[in-house]
Amino acid sequence: MPAYIISDLTIRDEEAIEIYRTRAAASIAQHGGRYLVRGGQVEALEGKWHPGPLIVVEFPDMERARRWYASAEYAAALDVRDAALSRNLILVDGVAS
Repeated sequence: MPAYIISDLTIRDEEAIEIYRTRAAASIAQHGGRYLVRGGQVEALEGKWHPGPLIVVEFPDMERARRWYASAEYAAALDVRDAALSRNLILVDGVAS
């Protein structure tokens, strides 16, 4: 069953975000993930949530997503994350198709 990492970002540093994006993207691919949403316009339709850029990454399952998050490959991206951005990050279990 697929699993999704959903991130709501606030970009702090344009230079650092490019380094983070490159490293994060490589680590995601190594762990079987793929981007479904990577930025783009966000339009609030209901409620009080007004997120910044949203990122949605699909992994084959919850375990692969957890392994990515704890991986040495992703740790390289974390070296620059705090300079690059602040964010909220959640892991969501999908539904079987």
